Amino acid sequence: MEPLAFAVAVVALLATPGPTNTLRAASGAAIGVRGSLKLVPAEICGYLGAILVVANLLGPLVSANPMVGVGVKLAACAWLLCCARRLWCQVGHGRDQRTNPVTARQVFLTTAVNPKALIFALVIIPAGAPLAVAPWLAGFSALVMAVGVAWIGFGAAMARSAGPLATPHRISRLAGAGLALFATVLATATIVP
Repeated sequence: MEPLAFAVAVVALLATPGPTNTLRAASGAAIGVRGSLKLVPAEICGYLGAILVVANLLGPLVSANPMVGVGVKLAACAWLLCCARRLWCQVGHGRDQRTNPVTARQVFLTTAVNPKALIFALVIIPAGAPLAVAPWLAGFSALVMAVGVAWIGFGAAMARSAGPLATPHRISRLAGAGLALFATVLATATIVP
């Protein structure tokens, strides 16, 4: 793949709304851009870990046994529902208004099980020896950082424009509902042929 085509494909897929983007936007809305930047390394690590595992271990296993892929997708749905429940229920129980409802751990795990990671690993990131793939992974990481900061900024801008309507409670509930929707869509696409 040519570098420009690679960059366009990566940015297009990263910019598509999804569970990780929902978490980053919720964090940006809750505590602003500066406080949310710590989530970006967690996302990069989640994607890189998933890409390496999928490309080297899971991809061949799923090719040999498609039910493994179904199990992985359903596990991802379960994780998204757990995150959705946590976001829906946690705010309003004595938490500081400036506390981020989104943790780096949530972002890392949500990214690691994000179906986008499968597409990156099996379609977009070129296959090859570790040294040959390293420049592609470095470029990918830089693009993840740029798009991640953009989603955090989007969340912060939305909260500012919503004014008093953007309470931590509402932001967390909206993010939780979004994650539940993503989990439902993924589960339905996995179960219903």
